[in-house]
Amino acid sequence: MLGRWWPSLWARLEPAPIADPLWRRALAACPLARRLDPERQHQLRRLAALFLARKRFHALAGAVLDDYWRLLIAMQACLPALQQGAASLRGWREVLIYPGEFKVRRSHHDDRTGVVTEGDEVLIGEAWERGPLVLSLADVQLDLEQPWDGYNVVVHEMAHKLDMLDGPPDGVPPLVDIPRRRWIRQFQLAYDRLLSMPADSHDSPIDHHATESAGEYFAVVSELHYSQPALLRQAEPAVAGLLEAFYGRSPAEGREPPGFCRPR
Repeated sequence: MLGRWWPSLWARLEPAPIADPLWRRALAACPLARRLDPERQHQLRRLAALFLARKRFHALAGAVLDDYWRLLIAMQACLPALQQGAASLRGWREVLIYPGEFKVRRSHHDDRTGVVTEGDEVLIGEAWERGPLVLSLADVQLDLEQPWDGYNVVVHEMAHKLDMLDGPPDGVPPLVDIPRRRWIRQFQLAYDRLLSMPADSHDSPIDHHATESAGEYFAVVSELHYSQPALLRQAEPAVAGLLEAFYGRSPAEGREPPGFCRPR
């Protein structure tokens, strides 16, 4: 069976199953889940039910959530966890949903001058270590409508969550069947190649935002794994192979349209 399911855990925590009409409606609206084979769809349904039972959703700033939207978010959040199993969802409880972009106050310390400045950063998603998953509902909806464009905010933030299972995000999530040294070497080489490109370069499908840190690089290429794996394979075949080993085969295989990512 795919994934590392823990029978004793499921025996204690098996939640109520998702009702068939609700599952069929959400599956029809989520191309990434709809293209999974039947076995992985079954696993996703069980994992999404556990996610819904164990995570607390909070609608903020006028966002409106119902069972349908909670399930659509849970399905996409559980896709990156399918191969890793239920234990990879541990360590946090809250899902915060804004209707659209949201502002976060940041402090920046200039190492050269020692000056600390504060300012607002506009985000569509955020993941805190042992804290909430924060999402823009408008961008979740956009990703459902345009699933093969290279972006998925839920996948991106869940990649951060997996990365933070063993500490602060460093682009190296807990690995079981993949040699850690190989992962670090191949990702570092690919990260350095992207860093060497100008910010306005169109030579790579990988968004230049990925150069912000090794953790951001991992999250950005995780989005490509699920939405444009062929382009990722052309640009960075070693990274694409490692992500397939980590996440499993992409549901987008054979589906992505020509061209690079849309700007966001």
